[in-house]
Amino acid sequence: MNGSGSATKSAKEDRYQHHDYYAIDELLSEEHLLARDAVRDWVKAEVTPIIEDYANRAECPVHLFKGLAEIGAFGPSLPAEYGCGGMDEIAYGVIMQELERGDSGVRSMASVQGSLVMYPIYKFGSEEQRKYYLPKLASGELIGCFGLTEPDYGSNPAGMISNIKDDGDAYILNGAKMWITNSPVADIAVVWAKDEEGKVRGLIVEKGMKGFSAPEIHGKWSLRASITGELIFEDVRVPKKNLLPGVVGMRGPLSCLSKARYGIAWGSIGAALDCYDTALRYSKERIQFGKPIGAFQLTQKKLAEMITEITKAQLMAWRLGTLANEGKATPAQISMAKRNNVYTALTVAREARQILGGMGITNEYPIMRHMMNLETVLTYEGTHDIHLLITGMDVTGFNAFS
Repeated sequence: MNGSGSATKSAKEDRYQHHDYYAIDELLSEEHLLARDAVRDWVKAEVTPIIEDYANRAECPVHLFKGLAEIGAFGPSLPAEYGCGGMDEIAYGVIMQELERGDSGVRSMASVQGSLVMYPIYKFGSEEQRKYYLPKLASGELIGCFGLTEPDYGSNPAGMISNIKDDGDAYILNGAKMWITNSPVADIAVVWAKDEEGKVRGLIVEKGMKGFSAPEIHGKWSLRASITGELIFEDVRVPKKNLLPGVVGMRGPLSCLSKARYGIAWGSIGAALDCYDTALRYSKERIQFGKPIGAFQLTQKKLAEMITEITKAQLMAWRLGTLANEGKATPAQISMAKRNNVYTALTVAREARQILGGMGITNEYPIMRHMMNLETVLTYEGTHDIHLLITGMDVTGFNAFS
């Protein structure tokens, strides 16, 4: 009995030392831990065995959409009355963390569906829209995408030229969107366009509407297991009942981006943890000059710095989650966490790759895939530099964007 207790304590201490250095698990509720562990088990069973092959072939494992729905990864913090999880924002965060531990593209599949499609329908949609779309999106019956970025307007989305014109009981939508996750396989798109007064409005555009197409983008060296495309609108007739009535202006899409950026702040920690864990294990097994490379000072320096930065990112995400649960998390605070945590994850991936030497560039290990993915995560949902300017504006009160 004593031996068993000691073994359990030792395993717990080992986990704290290597992955949860500040015992952050103790700050999580039972619900958080159950959600995290369920998703972790699913990722190990369904994602890890196949993801290197899909990334190597630059193919999206679209069959995972159904599994993501079954584990409650679509809109986990939206109300249960609409078929969603009804959990809090920290639960949403730890779910995103575990998905990105598997692959940033898999986390993107869920993040877009929940934060950029389901969230705006819940937040700004009519009750009829909520009841019709949200249960279908939560169950994976429908797949969605988010249309904001345009070929000529990325960091300046307010400059969009996509537009709608009144046409009786419908709007006529024209324009194009670029770098849209899920678009080639999506059943619906939440699209942002300017009305005839120049005000930004949101619409739900459905696959099959005449003049609406979503060609796939090829040739990506990053997020290779995620499907990305365009959205093209040529005189698409969208019924007025598909307009999101609850918001006018850039507040709509920007609030959706805050929700997605929050998830990324957590998700990127998962990628960092996978890289750190891989490097730590390798450092104990790889023998050079008669001893494990983990016994050398420079290897220990890399590992010590990795877990230090990961711990800081974990604490930032947890505190941001508590603020989000209280309705106090600001867009600027979310920007800081997104920028810091993604950069931390990318730095960890690069350092981990060095520890593995030549093996670090092969698909026998996940590090190079994570590193390539994180180059995109560093840019999408607001670039690294844009988030820096958001923080700068928040602390000085001066707008340096123009």
